[in-house]
Amino acid sequence: MHLARFPRLHFAHLSTPLEPMKNLSKALGGPNIWIKRDDCTGLAGGGNKTRKLEFLMADALQKGADTIITQGATQSNHARQTAAIAAKLEMPCHILLEDRTGMEDVEYNYNGNVLLDQLYNSPLKKYPAGTDMNAAMEELAEQLKADGKKPYIIPGGGSNEIGALGYVNAAIELLHQANTTGLKIDHVVHATGSAGTQAGLVTGFSGSNSLIPVLGIGVRAPKELQENNVFKLAERTAEYLGIPGAVKREQVVANCDYVGEGYGYPAPSTLEAIKMFAQTEGILLDPVYSGKGAAGLIDLVRKGHFNKDDNIVFIHTGGAQALFGYRSAFDLPSYN
Repeated sequence: MHLARFPRLHFAHLSTPLEPMKNLSKALGGPNIWIKRDDCTGLAGGGNKTRKLEFLMADALQKGADTIITQGATQSNHARQTAAIAAKLEMPCHILLEDRTGMEDVEYNYNGNVLLDQLYNSPLKKYPAGTDMNAAMEELAEQLKADGKKPYIIPGGGSNEIGALGYVNAAIELLHQANTTGLKIDHVVHATGSAGTQAGLVTGFSGSNSLIPVLGIGVRAPKELQENNVFKLAERTAEYLGIPGAVKREQVVANCDYVGEGYGYPAPSTLEAIKMFAQTEGILLDPVYSGKGAAGLIDLVRKGHFNKDDNIVFIHTGGAQALFGYRSAFDLPSYN
């Protein structure tokens, strides 16, 4: 897979570290848990969307765009990172935020990622839950075109076949790190939502014939829907790469038992995972994605899903900036 064939900007801090989590592994009684620090990609505090945006923003520039449009939930990590790179490239970035939770907490609605979106000077517009956000972006694009602009629409999460190239590259990067250090990876685990990260990883590992299984821990959709969304995108990504048919349906696996009340609502297991990572490894997770992914990992280890000697790589997709919108979710002590 020769990714240099595709337009790409280079602003992510790569390769991201691959670190052992010895304290967490000990606390859980095995297996050997490693973490791929994609919270350290650099842009706007880091996160998995930065890898996708290297390809998406390059495509936007190649097509002559002068304005970016994207969408996400209120505390969207993707919106934060898109707003940041658009600012760096001196392009206006219109962000459409879907109120998926209905939370009225001031911190949730104005702190965290929302605060950062505004610092990057991105115009924000709020939409009620259930809005057809793709249609809303298209409508805005038509308005901007009428004003003489050349808008480029980036899908939620940066999750199309162009954005997924970022995680094809991440799979290649992780394989290089493992081969260089002699680490035999038995499983890769991560939070899966808009499908681009998992689709890219599965395509990268399948296309390289690495035989590394990927388990996505779902944060929103039911299992069948999540797996179908990932598989369809992986198929498109493989075709875009020129390796059609490289991904088989059985290679796309999601566990959606840790969603809790729904997208954006941290379950008790999410909060436990966030505290456990913080207190054993000094690593911050987020309440929407990586926290739920870690909750799934922890519970599956406890249930004996993995062998004691397995090497598990947890991909940290970032998002700790959203913690500042969720203080009320944590049972934290007061102080004097």
